[in-house]
Formats: sequence, C-alpha cells, structure tokens
Amino acid sequence: MSPPLDSVPGCAPESRIPVAAERIVCPHAVHDLRGRPVEELRYPAHAALVFAGVPGAGKSTALHRYFGVRPEDESPPRGPAGLLVLDSHHARNRWKRRLGWLPYPLWRPLVHVVHYAGIRSALRTVHGPVVIHECATFRWTRAMIARWARRFQRELHVVLLDVPATEAMAGQRARGRRVNGVSFRLHVRRWRELLGTVSEVAPNPVPCASVVVVDRPTVNAIARVTFAD
Repeated sequence: MSPPLDSVPGCAPESRIPVAAERIVCPHAVHDLRGRPVEELRYPAHAALVFAGVPGAGKSTALHRYFGVRPEDESPPRGPAGLLVLDSHHARNRWKRRLGWLPYPLWRPLVHVVHYAGIRSALRTVHGPVVIHECATFRWTRAMIARWARRFQRELHVVLLDVPATEAMAGQRARGRRVNGVSFRLHVRRWRELLGTVSEVAPNPVPCASVVVVDRPTVNAIARVTFAD
C-alpha cells in the first residue's frame, strides 16, 4: 500500500502564478499550484481527468484520498453521479489470480493493454466523469487518451503530481513495487522534459483543456476533487 502523501517531506517552491481563491473551478489553461494550499479542484460533470506522475509519485494514494480507491480493488470503483476511477492496479489485481505465479514483468504488457482498453471503453460508455491513473511520461499514451477524449466528446484535464525522484523511489519501496532502475530513470527524464514544456504563457504541450501542477504539500491540502455542471 502506498504511504500517506504527507509521510515524506516534499519540496514546496513558490508558485509561479497567483491563485485568487482556495477553490479552483474548472481550471482551464495551466496552473502551477505547487506549494499552494488549495481547498478544492472542480471539473465539468462529463470530464475526463488524468492523474499523472512517475511511478511512486502518489497517484494511487491520491485516488484513494479523493475517491476511495483501495489498493486491493479488482474492478474500477464508481462514485457519485456515475463517476468511474480507472487504476492499472485493478487489471493487475484481476490477472494476478491467473498469472501471479509468473514474474510480473512477463505479464505487465497484458496489464497495460487491459488498462488502456478499459480507459477507451469508459470514455465511450460512462455517463459521468472518468478519472484515470496514468504516468503520462510517454507522448504516445498522452496523445492516445486525448484522441479518445475528443472522439467521445469529453473535456480532458490533467493533474501533474510532481515529486522529487528520491521521494518517488521511497513511495515505491513503501508499497513493495520497485520499478526497474533503468526504466525509472527514463520515466524521470521524460517527466522533467514534460514539465519543462508546461508554461502559463506558452501553448499547452498536453492536448487538453487544463493542466494543474501540484506537489505533495498541495495534494495534502486539497480536501476534495469534485465534478459539477
């Protein structure tokens, strides 16, 4: 199980833009909220919301905090107004019953295929908001999810959970799921490249309606993530 998001000290640099209120309603464009005590993030009722970060950043823990997702879940949980939360751990937990006797790297590709198939299906069929667990360190996965969101007429929003690599490694150790060192370094490098292109004044590098950048202190301060018309 991932540790609480406030279990490891995080860095909290000055926010690069002023935030007028503690409640960010439908935050279009780019908002860097690192180090800011924001109370709530609110999105449209039919939105697709991606929680992104390197392995160990705390994505699954954030989904548990805001939406009650449990690490042992095998199916995507539903919430108010038809909300559906998709975490790759759901597919991993289901297939572990059949393939758990094999080393996980051998059947990891199957988990990813099942996870992305579930994302596409949910964006097409679910009437309420869809929340997605995704590293977002691969350009092709970002483009694929954005293409599906456009096809099924959903407004796509992204929360980038930015933590230092050392904290992400600690998060992996705490949940007993260590990512290969080479793979993790590639995730970190691509993540830094992605963040380097995110700017409040430059065109949005992620094809979506909004990008919100947070760190662990900000996530700890956010009391809820809601969806409303």
